[in-house]
Parts: sequence; C-alpha cells; structure tokens
Amino acid sequence: MTSHDDLRTIDGDVFVSPRHLASTTGIGDPALAPLIDLGWDLHHDDLGNAYVNAPDRKIRLGYLPEGEDDGLWRINAYRDPFGPPTWGVCFNDRVPTEFVQAFTTALVTAYQQGPDVYLARPVSGTDEHDPFLAVVPLLKQGWEIDRPRWGVFAIQAPDGLAGLEFTTGDIDPEAELTTRDARWQLWAGNSIDRPVWYATASTDTPVALLAAVTQCVADPAPLPRWREETFSYIKGMAELTPILPPGPPAPTPLDVRRAAASRRPAALPAASVPRWSTTSRPALPGPRR
Repeated sequence: MTSHDDLRTIDGDVFVSPRHLASTTGIGDPALAPLIDLGWDLHHDDLGNAYVNAPDRKIRLGYLPEGEDDGLWRINAYRDPFGPPTWGVCFNDRVPTEFVQAFTTALVTAYQQGPDVYLARPVSGTDEHDPFLAVVPLLKQGWEIDRPRWGVFAIQAPDGLAGLEFTTGDIDPEAELTTRDARWQLWAGNSIDRPVWYATASTDTPVALLAAVTQCVADPAPLPRWREETFSYIKGMAELTPILPPGPPAPTPLDVRRAAASRRPAALPAASVPRWSTTSRPALPGPRR
C-alpha cells in the first residue's frame, strides 16, 4: 500500500494503467540524470537541445525537443569516436519518460563494465546475448505472438494497444539509424502505422539495454500522470485511478497541548466562604469568668 509520505512525492493526480498508455511526462531530466550523475559532459545549443557525451566520446545522447523530426531521444554508440555508429536507439516525443530512463540507467551500468558490454552484439543461441531475452519480460506479462508476417516476428499487448516487432533478414544500416525501418520497434497506439509513441533500435544494440526497456514496459505497476495533461486518446483507452490526496501534517507540540486541554474536565467551583455583613447574626457572648 502506498503511504502518505510516498504520495507527497508523486508528480501527478492519476495513475495510468496499463503503463504503455501513460505517454511522456514532458520532462527529460529523469532520463538524463543517470548520465549526468556519472560525470558525462552536458551542453546545450541555442535552440534548447541538450547533448551528452561519454568521457571517451564513444556514446552520445541527444535530447532534441527542437529537432527536425519527432525523434526526441537519439542515443548512438561507437567503436571509433570518428567512425559511423555501431548501434543507435531512438525514442520519439511521446514515449513514457520512465522507459527512456530505464534505458539510460542500463546504459550507464554497461558503460562502467566496458566496451565488451555496451558494444556487445546480439547473438542467437547464447545465454547472455540472445535477442529473444528482450522479448521474455513482455511474454511473461501476457503479451502474445501476433499474426505471422514474412520476415517479422511480432508480439502484442493483451489490450492490443502496444506491440514489439523484430525484423529478420538484411536491413539498410544507415536507414535503421535515421528512420523507423530498424531491426527493433516498440510502439503503442491503434497500430504500428499510426502509433501514439514508438522506439526503435538498430541491429547491434546490446540485448541488456533492450531488455531494460521491455522490463520497464512489462511492469504491471501504473504510472502517475496529471489528468489535464493526459492525451484524449489515453483517457479513452487507459484506466485512470485518482491518486489519493496526502494525509494531514503531523501535529506540532502546541497542537498536542491544545488537544489535551480540550479533553480536560472543567474545574469545579470553589467552596463559598461566609463573610461578615450587617445582616449576619451577632456573635454569642462568651462564658463569664
């Protein structure tokens, strides 16, 4: 159960379920934080786009709200800092920010382990780098294999409003880094042709990074959002549960004293003391000596 203290830290007034319908928070800081915390170089251009570079320039991230298309997040890795990208990932401008944060968090972990990890190519049939491992988290949450199509392995969410596709065969290396014609595509919406959001990953993207995203997508926990900022599409398809308001603040010592005073019984009236007056009876004479 969520405590009142936890509720005070939630940025939103409704929980959105399933989480693949939550869309973006509109704030890039949570996904940039894992890289910045590791000391990666950050700079901005005159338009407000942000660029983050690993110390050896072999991983580069662009956060591009003023980019040329809807590719808000573009992350590339390089064997040679001056050569073409070894792999590339793109998240468009409506991807739930938590999914991007899952990727950048896994990327930081892989980078600290070295190029043998963050440049590891997927290899079918291996224990650690089999591409199928990226699909497993979704299958465990009830995603089902979609209707077969030539050269495409696809699975779909139980509500039919999200899917993942893996394209087999040859793909143009340049096209999959700059278009949606990539090896991997994750999406949400009525169809892959008209998605609300999408994410793509090229052929050599490490499986561990892909699995971090699908694990986050598969998490059954809802995501907090502000109702007024939720897309009308989501309001019609998702389950929106109000987030309970935070509980009252803890009482101060003064509040405690006032409460105790209000419960104390009223004092009884003091006993009356007779006083001398002109209406009083005269004193009786004392005994004679």
